[in-house]
Amino acid sequence: MLKQLFCLLLVFITFSSSAQQVATFYSPNKTIQLSTSKIPDGSLAYQVYLKGKEVISSSTVGFLLKKPALELKKFTVTGIDSSTVATTWKPIWGEVKEISNQYNELVLHTSSNGVLIDLIFRAFDDGVGVRYHFPVQANFQHFVVDQELTQFNMSGDHTAFWIPGDYETNEYTYNKSKLSEIDATAAAAKEKDIAVTALMGKNVVQTPLMMKSANGFYLNIHEAALVNYPAMHLRLDQATQTFQSALVPDAVGNKAYLQTPFSTPWRTMVMSEKAEKILESKLILNLNEPAKFGDSTWIKPQKFMGMWWEMHIGKANWPLAGGKHGANTANVKRYIDFAALHGFDGVLVEGWNQGWEDWFGNWKEEVFDFVSPYPDYAIDSLTQYAQAKGLRLIMHHETSGSVTNYERRMDTAYQYMVSKGINTVKTGYVGKIIPRGEHHDSQWMVNHYNRVAEKAAQYKLMVDSHESVHPTGLHRTYPNWMAAEAARGSEFNNAPTLGIVPEHTTILPFTRLMGGPMDYTPGLFHMSLNQFDSTRTQKVRSTLAKQLALYITIYSPLQMAADLPENYEGHLDAFQFIKDVAVDWDDTKVLSAEPGEYVTIARKAKNKDTWFIGSITDENARNVSLSLDFLDPGTAYEAMLYRDADDADFEKNPEAYVIEKKLVSKSSNLTYRLQRGGGCAVVLRKL
Repeated sequence: MLKQLFCLLLVFITFSSSAQQVATFYSPNKTIQLSTSKIPDGSLAYQVYLKGKEVISSSTVGFLLKKPALELKKFTVTGIDSSTVATTWKPIWGEVKEISNQYNELVLHTSSNGVLIDLIFRAFDDGVGVRYHFPVQANFQHFVVDQELTQFNMSGDHTAFWIPGDYETNEYTYNKSKLSEIDATAAAAKEKDIAVTALMGKNVVQTPLMMKSANGFYLNIHEAALVNYPAMHLRLDQATQTFQSALVPDAVGNKAYLQTPFSTPWRTMVMSEKAEKILESKLILNLNEPAKFGDSTWIKPQKFMGMWWEMHIGKANWPLAGGKHGANTANVKRYIDFAALHGFDGVLVEGWNQGWEDWFGNWKEEVFDFVSPYPDYAIDSLTQYAQAKGLRLIMHHETSGSVTNYERRMDTAYQYMVSKGINTVKTGYVGKIIPRGEHHDSQWMVNHYNRVAEKAAQYKLMVDSHESVHPTGLHRTYPNWMAAEAARGSEFNNAPTLGIVPEHTTILPFTRLMGGPMDYTPGLFHMSLNQFDSTRTQKVRSTLAKQLALYITIYSPLQMAADLPENYEGHLDAFQFIKDVAVDWDDTKVLSAEPGEYVTIARKAKNKDTWFIGSITDENARNVSLSLDFLDPGTAYEAMLYRDADDADFEKNPEAYVIEKKLVSKSSNLTYRLQRGGGCAVVLRKL
């Protein structure tokens, strides 16, 4: 079977001493070209070009199966289908109000060792998606994956922004190096503050992986629609600069247990000659399925505070024992009062439930029951108190890695939340996983995270997951799974070894955030963390103005004001930006960006004429000049700038800021200076 469209060039070459071209096709605007070919040894390979530049050199595909024991590496092409799609869709919440989904698709129907496999390629104007589909077939139904052999052969020794491949954690600090210089073992050896690690090897890195070539393009490799499959990491052959998919194993070393029909996650390659276009890409979202449930009126982006940071900096603690229990009724009321006074939607409370005295490090199955508050936490009166003031409590479910325990108790826990009028839960997975031997990123755990999203939706609950697998755009399919941590978040400002360096937040948009929103927990105003413990030497390596800008540059529909009420009370003029900033958007413009150096993003608030801009920099100061040509014509705007003071510095004077007003319009250029480790947050209100 063969269907040809104007955009496709399909060619069969029967005999050749070199690679046989199978098919070549293009993205809708012909910026990207993808070619497939048959190598003399029987392998199938693909190549990708961006405006004529080779981005992905000849890269082969395939599988090794453990049961049945088969190599699926040599392919016979039995047919080709092609199609084109051009649609738009509206996310329930997000960075823009409408998303264009345009691509050309090529499907190679193949056979390998008697197994039928469809290789599906989609070419968008900003990248490529590749996946395998195993259709229903007579003599092949159940199978176990040993290895996925998908290659990504780099066209040069690119500069990469990477973290070590690890079965358990994605909380490493980012490294910048040439591909030839990657050494995950050495990088991991520097880390002392991550709870559980399981390094995959010297040459294994995680996705999303961001790269920059010497000849002028940017490339991001990740995955989309991670369902019933382990997370993909990348193993590098440094001699050939070729990555191969490296899947996370289960307790007995297998990667995935599958049954036909089955489609793997998409392997995604977002590419552009401009860094800004990488951040604007919606390719990963477009490769996910639409929402699984119809009624979404109960899903609400929100801004919240939390009884959380004071435990990290030594003022309080999670357990009741010890005399420093933070989640007591009086203290939580204090947070509720402050949050209500300033118009927040909720208050997160950690340490509210029994079990924290014996929760970590013992690989213990029965820890929390998720329904038993400590005796000094009057949950009924607190939920009523919060609701009377127009906000809700946010539930915290730390599993301590005992996922079997959580699975048994989810219905009861969610029913308990509903009975208390609580509609948002922050889940946590600190510790080794139970079932013992499973990993945070294995197939079983991937299925668990998705089950949580599905189960929570049955009870109309929103989810914010921590210590979970890297997101892959599934917030389109499960729009109640609104945010995840899944990277080194703001709590690591308190980590004594490496902490968070200024460049970290300029890398996150190009890496972790490619897969979905991040609960980074910004908004820290007190940068020396010896406030309650004079022996602490840790500091937040950021200016206060940068903390404000993070609400724009690190996207999430669940945004936390992470610091303590008393630390905000000393800077209520700066705190006004956190009160004002939106959490849902009609439009987003990436104005300037360079991974590891700087990011400036403008966003238009949902159903309003107000724009917000966030600019951040690494450890280097820099001047910013922005065209405001995205504003409406013929209209004046008031620009309120929350910027670094002239003497601000993330090391020497981090809390120095200036607030100033300017009158601007569409024809204006807005200029300001970002100091070392600094930032600027701007509100543009139509007059």
